[in-house]
Amino acid sequence: MTPAARPGGLRVGAAVVDVTPADTELPAPFVGIDDPIAARAIVVDDGSARAALVAVDIVGLGSEVWAEVADRIATEHGIAADRLVLSATHTHSVPSSLGPRLVGSIVDAVGRAAAAVQPATLSVGLGDCHINVNRTLFDTAVGQWREGRDDQGPSDKTLAVLVFRALDERPIAVWFQYAVHGVVTGLRDLIGPDIPGFASAHVEAALGPEVVAMFSSGCAGDQNPIVYRQTVELRARRVAEHAARGIDISNDMPPGGVGLDRDDPVVARLLDEQRRVAQALGVVLAEDVLTVVAERCDRPRTAVRVTGAQRVVELPGRRRTDRGRAGRPGEYVDADPVPLRIGVLRLGDVVLGWVDAEVFTEIGQRLRRESPARYTLLSTLTNGWAPSGYVASNTAAGFHTFEVLASSLQPGRAEAAIVATVLDLAAETAAD
Repeated sequence: MTPAARPGGLRVGAAVVDVTPADTELPAPFVGIDDPIAARAIVVDDGSARAALVAVDIVGLGSEVWAEVADRIATEHGIAADRLVLSATHTHSVPSSLGPRLVGSIVDAVGRAAAAVQPATLSVGLGDCHINVNRTLFDTAVGQWREGRDDQGPSDKTLAVLVFRALDERPIAVWFQYAVHGVVTGLRDLIGPDIPGFASAHVEAALGPEVVAMFSSGCAGDQNPIVYRQTVELRARRVAEHAARGIDISNDMPPGGVGLDRDDPVVARLLDEQRRVAQALGVVLAEDVLTVVAERCDRPRTAVRVTGAQRVVELPGRRRTDRGRAGRPGEYVDADPVPLRIGVLRLGDVVLGWVDAEVFTEIGQRLRRESPARYTLLSTLTNGWAPSGYVASNTAAGFHTFEVLASSLQPGRAEAAIVATVLDLAAETAAD
């Protein structure tokens, strides 16, 4: 039976705005456009308060960008900062600086979504997807930690999906969360959305031209795509190219495709494979999303209370005094505390926790175990980009991987703080 509209019921609108830069706006070392990128927005209105879920195809959004966007959205659209969830999809094929149009495009997407709100329902579903793998590998052959495929390491396959439908059951928007790095096409030096954007585009094409499908990065700090061969081979060729010139980058990797000979047919083939692999993995993720939408969602809710809260937590910091990407212990001195911005957006019985950093997968798993709420999720790289670097789980705190070595946080101090803060905020925003 189609739910009937009623005063104070849920209303939802969604929109997509293209944010692909012009060729003249490309920052170095990018040399062109692979595929278009977008800002996607979903506005949720409970009759007395509004919230906005926003995702941008970008590696990360600085805290100053979040602050400017939050201020404009509050002023222009009446959505308070503690009810804004502004996330980066973390595609490594889009730099964090996209030019002066970015802020306006994000605000425009929210405005279009707000203008399109209509009576709606919310359903929630959980599924699994198997395109990620733990990447913090201990190489027994050399007795060192390195980035690599660890099939036995912690890896959260959970796929969470929120489905917003009009009262005639037509889909308006789909929000989905999964823990995987969008790094497949990171060496192509071409703007592109990687796995997250390809997945969103596939869901949108499947459900109809008016539907918005939004990817949210879960706790993917230690999660790579399960297929990564091309990148490994390209990195090896890049290390060899530098070594031939007397430069050792084996433990200090430069960004992008610096040092790749694009006239080499092997390099050209591997770069072409990267895009096809990213698209294939995006399609697999999208098809799993579509399965949840069709088969695994719970009852539609017509009344959903919208509440939000956020808090800045300062954690003990450190500063590294030596260099090296991975494999050996780092040397550190104590440093100023590191702020993490942590928050919760509640949509009725759904707790959307968020943090402005890259978080290891076990932290999200612990949060779900300890939360009393039926649905508790944790989005990362949201509402800014903390100066912490990666946030390792307690069990990974002693690993000599690049994620742990580069972190500005003292080991073992973040996991409990993040979980406790999200749970506190979830209680604070619970319905009366």
